[in-house]
Amino acid sequence: MLKNCLLAISVVLIIVSIYFPARHARHYSYILKDNISSQLKLHEPRNKLPNLKTCTYQNIILNSEDVDINSINERKSFQQPLAGGEFKPKQCTASINAAIIVPYRNRTRQLNIFLNYMHHFLQKQNIHYRIFIVDQNDTLPFNRAKMLNYGAKLAISLKYDCLILHDVDLLPLNTGNIYGCTKCPRHMSSSLDTFRYNLPYLTLFGGAVSILSQQFQEINGMSNKFYGWGAEDDNFYRRVIGNGLQPCRLPPEVSRYTMLFHNKEKANENRFKLLETLPENPETDGLNSLPHPHVIKLEHLYTHLVVS
Repeated sequence: MLKNCLLAISVVLIIVSIYFPARHARHYSYILKDNISSQLKLHEPRNKLPNLKTCTYQNIILNSEDVDINSINERKSFQQPLAGGEFKPKQCTASINAAIIVPYRNRTRQLNIFLNYMHHFLQKQNIHYRIFIVDQNDTLPFNRAKMLNYGAKLAISLKYDCLILHDVDLLPLNTGNIYGCTKCPRHMSSSLDTFRYNLPYLTLFGGAVSILSQQFQEINGMSNKFYGWGAEDDNFYRRVIGNGLQPCRLPPEVSRYTMLFHNKEKANENRFKLLETLPENPETDGLNSLPHPHVIKLEHLYTHLVVS
């Protein structure tokens, strides 16, 4: 009888620990909405036309609106970007120069929704952006971090100052969530519907992250050793902290995202062991150690980087 009671109590505690919202990091520090604009890392516009003013972002942030989550699958209107999914606003000269880098494999439905939604969303922000889809074309378990490294390396070579490391199944739900870099590496998707808009734990640093190209190079990107789901973002967080950088977030109402339905990736059984054994300041595991060949294709809505 006692054994059964203890078992029942254990089950209840497990259920509560998983589903009760109070278990989440509901209170965390963030940049106040009034201060976001001053924390953006803006660049001096290149080849600025004399008759165009420089784009500003304060009003976009302060006058932000929530997106109706029921509308995300609707066909959106947007200007056709340049070849490779590059867009520059015509009414002003952008002082945000961002590469949206998406690791990808066999998610056609999510990709179509993402491209339709994100071009519409981003073009309202008056930023210069380009979408990079990094496609892992082999039979090995998916390596999210390595795909992000490949995309980052290409974006950096094309002189993009800001890298947005972004999962294909995440969509932002607040128009004030500027797709540019702050002075600190930013966890963009801290308020996700899958977690009932709560942050699961304070060191979470995955989903959607912005980081300056210079900072990404300084920490040698992400580890290439994580095949299968899990822990590569925790390792990334440790690299960031270990190199003296302090991650930041925007307010929860600005950082709202929705996750598209998808089948879960198979977890890496060795992810925790690998996490504990990898160094925080690796010299030969990351951006500078990408061994596989790749092909670049300029599609209508994105730059397709195929890694085999």
